[in-house]
Amino acid sequence: MKVSIIGAGSWGTVIAALLAKKGNDVFVWARDPSLAEDINKANVNSKYLKKLTLPKNVSGSSDIEEVMKDSELAVLAVPSHAMRDLIKKVKDHLDPKMPIVSLAKGLEVDSRLRMTEVIKDEIDERFHKNVAALSGPNHAEEVADEIPSATVIAAYDSDVASYLQSIFMSPYFRVYTSSDIIGVEMGGVSKNVIAIATGISDGLGFGDNTKASLMTRGLAEMIRLGTAAGAKAETFSGLSGLGDLVVTCTSKYSRNRALGEFLGKGKTLDDYKAESSMVAEGANGCLAIEDIAEQKGIEMPINHAVVEVIYKQRPPLDCVQSLMGRGPKTEG
Repeated sequence: MKVSIIGAGSWGTVIAALLAKKGNDVFVWARDPSLAEDINKANVNSKYLKKLTLPKNVSGSSDIEEVMKDSELAVLAVPSHAMRDLIKKVKDHLDPKMPIVSLAKGLEVDSRLRMTEVIKDEIDERFHKNVAALSGPNHAEEVADEIPSATVIAAYDSDVASYLQSIFMSPYFRVYTSSDIIGVEMGGVSKNVIAIATGISDGLGFGDNTKASLMTRGLAEMIRLGTAAGAKAETFSGLSGLGDLVVTCTSKYSRNRALGEFLGKGKTLDDYKAESSMVAEGANGCLAIEDIAEQKGIEMPINHAVVEVIYKQRPPLDCVQSLMGRGPKTEG
């Protein structure tokens, strides 16, 4: 089967390797022609995960038409801010039977739409049932090393979810299915912000008690936001919720936690961008969540504190004192 991976970042590259090892012919679209050339000549992504040798049945190209021609599966592996422009380039090459899988964990800044909603907004209604999202506690670096991992695929059509489960399942990558695509996507969005908060805690030199408190109360915020958007509360106790929250808040590979640590040490979002080519989705996600929370009357104090630190340059310690000084509450 020919598979198209649209996006040559670390996660797209790892998924390309995983699917190629299962015998598929995988074509990776890279915006940078030199990166595509490296994939073809050296079987390596020279910008991301340089230590990962790609199977020979992975090909690179900067020509979207070449990558999509005769494909049977499209995997969209770009950051959320690039998703709409990307799907506009891809949509004319879609087939009514072709599943479309989003790997992005973010909301569109202007519309506040989830990624599968952005995709559906741009493609013909005939293709809507083919849209799915893959999300879970999956750092690319560990999946690249074939360290046992698990994930969730949620789709609008249960048959599509089951079909994709069989395609992505491997001895080191276990795949579950879900019908709650809202919950799966919203978990991936909101956990990024809580990871920034735990990174701020790390940057300030706080300990395990603080991190555990932020993660637990952060999960409560995730559930409030998700259920208000139409998700099932129980989805947030699964891989795409609690599982992803734990790994993103604690891992050395976490971009969002790293951004938070920068902020906790008195640096800014611009400082982070100057030192890292990696996208921390929570930096935009917190703004979208703030708007949704205000519209729906949801209390999300941790998300609000992250917005204050990033965009209003409020001292992180001041935000901590405000969170700790809030009025008495019952847990829930």
